[in-house]
Amino acid sequence: MLLIAGCTGTPSQPGTAATPGSGATPGSGSPGATAPTAGRTSAPPAAATPPALVVEQKLDAGLQLPWSVVFLPDATAVVSERDSALVKSIRDGRTTTVGEVPGVDPGGEGGLLGLALSPTFASDRWLYAYFTAASDNRIARMKLTEDASGNLALGTPDVIFSGMSKASTHNGGRIRFGPDGYLYVGTGDSQRREQPQDTNALGGKILRLTAEGKAAPGNPFGDNPVYSYGHRNVQGLAWDSEGRLWASEFGPDVDDELNLIIPGGNYGWPAVTGAPGRSGFLDAKVVWPSTSEASPSGLEIVDGVAYTGALRGQRLWAVPLDGETAGAPVAWFTGEYGRLRDVAASPGGALWVLSNNRNPDSALVLRPSR
Repeated sequence: MLLIAGCTGTPSQPGTAATPGSGATPGSGSPGATAPTAGRTSAPPAAATPPALVVEQKLDAGLQLPWSVVFLPDATAVVSERDSALVKSIRDGRTTTVGEVPGVDPGGEGGLLGLALSPTFASDRWLYAYFTAASDNRIARMKLTEDASGNLALGTPDVIFSGMSKASTHNGGRIRFGPDGYLYVGTGDSQRREQPQDTNALGGKILRLTAEGKAAPGNPFGDNPVYSYGHRNVQGLAWDSEGRLWASEFGPDVDDELNLIIPGGNYGWPAVTGAPGRSGFLDAKVVWPSTSEASPSGLEIVDGVAYTGALRGQRLWAVPLDGETAGAPVAWFTGEYGRLRDVAASPGGALWVLSNNRNPDSALVLRPSR
């Protein structure tokens, strides 16, 4: 473990959402990265500025392609590894293998992907996992037990939801329990462009399920798991302090997105991308025109700021939120830590960010500092 005390990142500062900056090559401390644009016509308020980010630790935890991190009540981090199908724990800087999820068929962007803890984990000990199997993408839950010495172990998986189409790319994979106690699932179109606009298909959607894997009551299309549609590849889900759901989404070769999710909303793919103002489709709140600067995966919202890790962009984007409006994004750590896969808030208030493709990968422990 490498401890970096008091190291503060330096942001790239794009122009306002209404007036993109241009010119300089983005990098840590280099203003002028090509700015994302917002799905609106006015600049954000001047006060809407993300806080500085301090690197408290860089945990060289020996991870290989970590995809998702969740936290137990005692702040132990539980991490999925995409290709190995292993679940690992990190406690006091020490990494331990908890177990392997059976039935995972890794390949391309598929494998062991998102993790989520039951909202009543303290009593039921359920850990949920989204993974690519031989024929589809599916969700299983398994008991995460702990013995008297504090050693964690995985129980036998129970598949609660299946049938999400798989491919070498666009498998989605993020799962999170919402404030309403239901499980939200980000899926990809699995290169089947007919699926996102079909509310009877599971690809290219955000789904809303009960803890047992049934369509949640109150879903917009009746007894149907679909919550929103017209998505390409959703890999980030987070709620703001007012309970609004936001999602990060990969564009094709243009127009990565941050979306405010409305039940039953159609986000346009494959007919449109970004924020074209087309009737019948919901515009993205933030659009990154160049996917080389974003390719957003994990998403977390803390104190009114949405943080999303960028894969191709190799940076952490911080987007100030004001109600249903997104302000001008600011990039941190450009090119310093490689591809950033997941962002999650720990019980102690720190932000954990997982790197990918560093061989081995690391976890950054950040703290916003006003």
